[in-house]
Amino acid sequence: MTTVQKTSHMTPFHLAAPIRDIESTRLFYRDLIGCTVGREAERWIDFDFFGHQLSLHVTTGEENLATNEVDGKDVPVRHFGAVLEWDRWHGLRDRLVAAGTDFVIEPYIRFKGETGEQATMFFYDPSGNALEFKAFRDPSQVFAT
Repeated sequence: MTTVQKTSHMTPFHLAAPIRDIESTRLFYRDLIGCTVGREAERWIDFDFFGHQLSLHVTTGEENLATNEVDGKDVPVRHFGAVLEWDRWHGLRDRLVAAGTDFVIEPYIRFKGETGEQATMFFYDPSGNALEFKAFRDPSQVFAT
């Protein structure tokens, strides 16, 4: 069994995902989600995704629509997102609701009163990538079992 060492410094991850086009992606991640644009080229664009590097590449690939049931909801298997602070999650939720976002799973509190209680919401970006944003009421429970 491997033990994960906890450090006081978080190393950013890098995630690459497919997109349909640069411009709708830029508007979504920069203007709605609030990410800063990094480097870009004709067929890819990078974002500062809450301290992590999100690299999105134009492709014509197929969408993966498989789901798994979690807490009574059909969660898209292929998804990514960020764990935010409780208040920041609520601010993003309010911005998304005001923008008329079509949620796959509406914002709600999952595992209420249990270990790992969290606010969560799922929605798609303009290219069909499923996103989950969550916040733990007790941040020390992110990896709790």
